[in-house]
Amino acid sequence: MLNRLKNRLNPFNRHQEPEQPDLDVLIIGAGVSGIGMASHLKRNKTFNNAYGKPFKHRRIALVDKRSDIGGTWDLFRYPGVRSDSDMFTFGFAHRPWLSKKTMTDGESIKRYIKDTANAEDLMPYVRLSTKVTDLSWQDADGFWTAQLTDINTGETDTLTARFVVGATGYYDFEQGYRPRFKGEDDFKGEIIHPQNWTDATDYDDKSIVVIGSGATAMTLVPALVNKDSQQRAKHVTLLQRSPTYVANMPSEDNSLHYLKRFTPLSEQTAYNLVRWKNILTQQGLYKFSRVAPNAMKAVVNLGLSKDLKGKNHNGPRSLIDKKHFSPHYDPWDERFCAVPDGDLFEALHTERADIVTDRIERFTETGIQLASGRHLPADMIVTATGLKLQMLGGATVSVNGEVATVGDLMTYKAVLVENAPNLAVLFGYTNASWTLKIDLACAYVVRLLNFMAKKDYRTVIPKAKATDGETVSRETDSVMGSMQSGYIRRAKDVLPKQGDRDPWIVHNSYLKDRKMLLKGGIKDKWLAFKKKG
Repeated sequence: MLNRLKNRLNPFNRHQEPEQPDLDVLIIGAGVSGIGMASHLKRNKTFNNAYGKPFKHRRIALVDKRSDIGGTWDLFRYPGVRSDSDMFTFGFAHRPWLSKKTMTDGESIKRYIKDTANAEDLMPYVRLSTKVTDLSWQDADGFWTAQLTDINTGETDTLTARFVVGATGYYDFEQGYRPRFKGEDDFKGEIIHPQNWTDATDYDDKSIVVIGSGATAMTLVPALVNKDSQQRAKHVTLLQRSPTYVANMPSEDNSLHYLKRFTPLSEQTAYNLVRWKNILTQQGLYKFSRVAPNAMKAVVNLGLSKDLKGKNHNGPRSLIDKKHFSPHYDPWDERFCAVPDGDLFEALHTERADIVTDRIERFTETGIQLASGRHLPADMIVTATGLKLQMLGGATVSVNGEVATVGDLMTYKAVLVENAPNLAVLFGYTNASWTLKIDLACAYVVRLLNFMAKKDYRTVIPKAKATDGETVSRETDSVMGSMQSGYIRRAKDVLPKQGDRDPWIVHNSYLKDRKMLLKGGIKDKWLAFKKKG
């Protein structure tokens, strides 16, 4: 009796019937995407009643290799870690972000995710410190078998699920991208990647070189020299091989505050209005960048000229050379870097920070020798050189005994995976807030599951050859689009690919995706559905 009661209450114990899987939905990852997916499932009344019974713990489960939920925002601990998207669009659509601070710190974002999970009673569904190492599907079973490993003990276990949702993001949590530099072993100081930063990392009163030109590097520089921090670097040099587009953005937005104070709108309605304002602004600026890149450059340079001059600064350091912020590519060929309240420029206008655009010849005992002949002294070198990408948290995938390499397959509606039964992999936007696309993708998965339950379908598989004989061809662009960022180019063999026609094309357009994922029909000629038996 006790064991049967435990099995009934514990979502990670198996059903007694061998032909039935443990779960209806297994979610891999408990960050913003995983919690978002679980929230959609639990809040959807149709899904809850699809099997004629109320929502129970055994219906879904989230598995995450980390010891706490939060994903990215639990992982990164480097100084100043924050979102470079506003929280009105990065936050969940159903749970208003109430702070005026919209470009906020990582700890606040993690707290927001945890508060959401606690408020919606999602924590009982979460199994932490558990890695999914293998996913295997057998048609004879009609469900996935996940091989699990306990991170702390090394013990292994299995869990079966009718449907699997990969909500792990797209990069390797265990290690970042870390190129080797000539002469590294000669350097007498510390070399650290931001992904390996801990609360114990000591940078106080040190000369630091930060290698990189992305959001992480530009976040680190002002944080390392912040006079209000417990530690403060003696000097920081931002060393970049090539410039990046940088936009000075306000860190606060009072729109929601004013709407709540001066209108009779509910909190949720006010939040929705501000969210839509920001969505349309993001999408409009991206579209403008693509159709009129030279005009967008002029707009960016207009604001940049003020930032380079600085405020109330005199003397030789009062002007920053524009060459450090003049990329050779068009806007949005790579991501924009947003700096809140111009903090990067403010740091560069002080004696404690500098920016250098040059190539590394080699590391020396005391710093970095540049190709130009200049030497940068350093006690610490921070390699903000990017991310290493992987799919499904590194789990291998096989279908009927054959390994399925996700990077060789296409993505259907940027949610499902070609030839993979009952498998969704969630991707956010590269040109807007990540969570905007995640929210749409989660809603689509719920719609799909509801449709399958109503029609008594057990399996759905996206096929490259449609029922009418039309065939989609695989393109070279991945699900992340044609952006030329280094981490995307390096992962071209890892990420699923796009096709040459809809619905296999990734548009990176919230309005188009909203129509396709929320309003478009579920059953089409590209999806093969199968009933039990």
